[in-house]
Amino acid sequence: MNKTELVSEIAKQAGLAKTVSKKALDAFEAVVTDALAKGESVALIGFGTFSVVKRAARQGVNPATGKPLQIKAKTVARFKAGARLVEKVK
Repeated sequence: MNKTELVSEIAKQAGLAKTVSKKALDAFEAVVTDALAKGESVALIGFGTFSVVKRAARQGVNPATGKPLQIKAKTVARFKAGARLVEKVK
């Protein structure tokens, strides 16, 4: 499902216009992105938690040459599914 299909499905299930649903989805994306950029997490009970995790620098291997290389440390976004979502997906 892409973003357009998601907006249409939200509009249908919530009984809203697609333009309103798109604004709501865009606002959700902006709020979650801003929170993660500040290092905060966003928890939606039963659905899941968006958080930021720091990955340490590590040694890797170039698959083409087999030579070792250094992978830099970085910060990444993570999503951990909640119990209700996990149960529905089973």
